[in-house]
Amino acid sequence: MKDLIAYCGLDCEKCDAYLATVHNDQKLREKTAKLWAQLNQAPILPEHINCEGCRVDGAKTVFCESLCGIRQCALKQGVTTCGQCPKLETCETVGAIFANNPAALENLKGQTA
Repeated sequence: MKDLIAYCGLDCEKCDAYLATVHNDQKLREKTAKLWAQLNQAPILPEHINCEGCRVDGAKTVFCESLCGIRQCALKQGVTTCGQCPKLETCETVGAIFANNPAALENLKGQTA
């Protein structure tokens, strides 16, 4: 499995926080911070938009590092991704991701570590 597929199946390589970080793109950081602040009704600033991927060593957004319940669960369960969890198809937490991004589930199905 690609290291840049997140625990939930989202592709980190397509995430604006990842793209802003690897390309050191301040305008993308600012745009992403503004959008995420509106969507989450939270004070997200451009300096918060730094992430090198959910499952790899390196920088992570505050949400991904500390607040993401999916990431915390996967770490606790000791799985590489949610694709290794027997509750994948019935989990309400990761199910919210699949409802908005069906490709995330496809990224996890049939993949191994």
